[in-house]
Amino acid sequence: MRFGVDVGGTFTDVVAVSTDGISVSKLRSVPGGVPPTLWKSLGQLGGTEGAADALIHGTTVATNVLLERTGGRVVLVTTAGFEDLLWLRRQDRAALYELSRDHPPPVVDHGDVIGARERVGVEGVIDPLAGEEIVRVVQEVARRSPDAIAICLLFAFRDPTHERGLAEALRSKLSTVPVACSHEVLPVFREYERASTTVAEAYLRPAVGAYLSLMGREAGVRGFDRFRIMASNGGTMRVEQACARAASLALSGPAGGVEGARLVGAAVGDANLLTLDMGGTSADASVILDGSPLTEPGGAIGGIPLALPHILIETVGAGGGSVGWLDRGGALRVGPRSAGAVPGPACYSQGGEEPTVTDAALVLGWLDVEHPLADDLPLHRGLAERALAAVARAAGLSVERCAEGMIDIANAAMVRALRRVSVERGIDPRNMTLVAFGGAGPLFACRMAESLGMHRALIPPHPGVLSALGLASAPEKLEFVDSLHRSATELDARSVDSAFADLEANARRDLPGAELVRLADCRYPGQGYELTVPASGGGEQIAVAFHALHGERYGHADRDRPVDVVNVRLVAQRAADAVRLATSSLSEAPSEPIAHRAPLRGLPTGTQLRGPIMLDGVDATARIEPGWNGTVHESGTVILERA
Repeated sequence: MRFGVDVGGTFTDVVAVSTDGISVSKLRSVPGGVPPTLWKSLGQLGGTEGAADALIHGTTVATNVLLERTGGRVVLVTTAGFEDLLWLRRQDRAALYELSRDHPPPVVDHGDVIGARERVGVEGVIDPLAGEEIVRVVQEVARRSPDAIAICLLFAFRDPTHERGLAEALRSKLSTVPVACSHEVLPVFREYERASTTVAEAYLRPAVGAYLSLMGREAGVRGFDRFRIMASNGGTMRVEQACARAASLALSGPAGGVEGARLVGAAVGDANLLTLDMGGTSADASVILDGSPLTEPGGAIGGIPLALPHILIETVGAGGGSVGWLDRGGALRVGPRSAGAVPGPACYSQGGEEPTVTDAALVLGWLDVEHPLADDLPLHRGLAERALAAVARAAGLSVERCAEGMIDIANAAMVRALRRVSVERGIDPRNMTLVAFGGAGPLFACRMAESLGMHRALIPPHPGVLSALGLASAPEKLEFVDSLHRSATELDARSVDSAFADLEANARRDLPGAELVRLADCRYPGQGYELTVPASGGGEQIAVAFHALHGERYGHADRDRPVDVVNVRLVAQRAADAVRLATSSLSEAPSEPIAHRAPLRGLPTGTQLRGPIMLDGVDATARIEPGWNGTVHESGTVILERA
């Protein structure tokens, strides 16, 4: 038995997967931690002592620390003369036509940056790091009483000797303070991104370490000996590995949803998917090509660049709890502010008074007051109407028209996110299938698909807890990277083997028995960014793969130009047991299509559904719009197609 626990801003989803099937539970989240009823819920789903094979947790603790700037005091040690690096950035503007707008400030204060007198160049040491300089730096750091320390020296990815010397001295003097070194966190070139990522790692370690250590102890006491954490790359790792790779958890929760969507697509034979996870606070868009989530080598959270591999996820403030309001011009807006778990939408009768997307859906009859939400939370239509009436009067609209407007605005925000992960990356959504999940996602599946010109969509059998299901089925995965900077023409098969030798040794040590996949970051000479391709064979095969991907992604490729191999990457992965989604009834399907309203689960395989129709489930509600038809697959997935 494997368990997945996804702690979101509004709800906490729990899934148990065993040979007997899939069991789910949905709890209301509490600010700053896990619901006190979580462990009781796990026990009710079968998580008694000794019965669980693994407990996989998707956490937002790293994301929240970066967004809310609640981490501790970080001291950065860098090469003397480069103390302003984090403020100089890349000299790009925060907004092209808004000259007064600034980038978010770094998470380290300018006065907490210490320059060490040393210098390493591309060919080796230029200015040695003296013993007395190490003593001075340690004293300067200790005087500031930091919560964490980041070390990022020039060209440390080529020669980490100076970083190791400083780290050893600092760890000896300040044994309880975590120290993050750039050659351990991100041993590749690009000084700014390497420094920013290392600082973020140091900034996150105290909070992430405290949270995960507590959760690990709680899990161990209750018999969950294999407690693992979901990372941004779609794989899981042990608690001690996660504490040492805190920055890799920045997209921990949303990554589980993409893995769950991949499972659903595989069950019905769809390998090219657009995914949309709409929860209570936000919506996360992603893309799966040929059965694998699209990944990126870096991104930014809260304005902080993180140059770590992660599943491509575009987040917008459009969730069930997103608040409707009027701007200064009198236009109706929705989000990004959310009612959250406390007090929640007005219809929850928990003290909320502002109108939310959930209230709008209830007013329009999309939600049924006879079907409570998480923790048997009842819905009150009168409270929803009263909340919308205040905004509707100010906007000169009826309550129903105001509700329709809020639904349209939320839908438009999610469509923009889906376009960014597809159209803006050269991917045509019209040839793909949309998977809409989360507590509110299935309500918008048909509308989003129509807006993108798509003709096919999927409603999973457990849409409201699909992220937790993805966690329970996620593979164990670690990624390793090293700098190379060689022309592909210089690399034969033996040279490629040599470049991966140390990475493979580390992978076998940290994840024994894992499948190892070689990758290479490549570019044409003079390009500023790279594409990642399989690194099978020698340089010639790598170049061929790069030309093909460049042509596919950008519409052109110059096969006569040389190719530079910038970095080598190794993915170590150990798959979890396969999850079978079968939840559909084996009884005979009705001879005529069902209309109006039906249960989301338990319908016989082959049941035909004709829009408009609402499908009520224990963890989510789905809507099939007019002009769309649905068919229940044997996995319990509802396959939607435009009539």
